[in-house]
Amino acid sequence: MFNNLYKKCLDLACHKSSKYYLAVVSFIESSFFPIPPDVMVIPMVISKKNDFKKIFLITTIFSVMGGMFGYLIGAFFFEFGSHIMNFYDYEDKLTDIKESLINNDGFYTWLGILFLAGFTPLPYKVFTIASGLIGFNFLIFVLISLISRGTRFFIISYLSYKFGYLFTKFMDEHGSKWFTIIGITIVIIVIMIYLVA
Repeated sequence: MFNNLYKKCLDLACHKSSKYYLAVVSFIESSFFPIPPDVMVIPMVISKKNDFKKIFLITTIFSVMGGMFGYLIGAFFFEFGSHIMNFYDYEDKLTDIKESLINNDGFYTWLGILFLAGFTPLPYKVFTIASGLIGFNFLIFVLISLISRGTRFFIISYLSYKFGYLFTKFMDEHGSKWFTIIGITIVIIVIMIYLVA
């Protein structure tokens, strides 16, 4: 199933209405769809280099909007949200998340986790829904989503623009690892700045 969806997304990246389909995939990926928009972003930027900023903005805006939709699913459609959480094998972790947010440390931990979910290969949709389920501050949720998703998609768009198919090969072989390392490094730097301040 995942292979078929992956190939379909690649096909959509070559479609004459690819930007429209990119917006749709970016939106639904943030709430339930399993294939990340990166699959479309890279070939679209390579084939339409002058549009790399537009592609980055479309992906970021609609991904964050999809994250807001995921939040609403978690907040108002508990049963449906639980099914999605269960599909990605995260439902059992929800109780631990709720308990950790009771104290201040839990709040900052969730900020870090939410950023990493938006930036790294973690399933961002799980954390958008979980944020709604636990009643996390909506404005902070949107801000962190904008920062993490925007940073991720800008890096992907810009490096695709600069290095083309070399970047495609790099992403296939090492993308998940390096985005995780960069994401964790950013969180550590922010924590250190917070502690020093």
